[in-house]
Amino acid sequence: MRPSAPLALRLLPPLVGWCAVAATALPAASPLRTLLVVAFLLAGPGTAVVRVCAPALRRYRAAAHEDGNGDDDDGFARDSDRLEQLVLTLFLSVSAAAVCATALLAAGAFSGLRVLVLLAAVTTLAACCPRLTGRAPAARASSPPHSGPAT
Repeated sequence: MRPSAPLALRLLPPLVGWCAVAATALPAASPLRTLLVVAFLLAGPGTAVVRVCAPALRRYRAAAHEDGNGDDDDGFARDSDRLEQLVLTLFLSVSAAAVCATALLAAGAFSGLRVLVLLAAVTTLAACCPRLTGRAPAARASSPPHSGPAT
């Protein structure tokens, strides 16, 4: 079985996450620290999760767009799917950061470094997970007719 993506691409989001954790040792106003942390918080966890869910997302592709003259635009479905994955990546990343920060606040252990470490660990876990299958939903058998009076 051939892996779906090269290992280097799969491990890029966790690598950026752990680099962001390491960048917290830099001075607070450092542009490199800011760039790494913001890039990871906006794209890291979401990228890993979208990679895991990509085959399942492809089951629900965008419908083909028709022009007024009857031409199908194949690029529309492709671009629509890419835009969907980009937006989903962004919102999943921001949501994961909010959930991690809320959990740490509730536990009384909140700090920026702890949020980054927790997100980097979750991103590493998601990057190591296999992809979901993109199988079509199984057809459900219809229930047998009732043999009795309806009540």
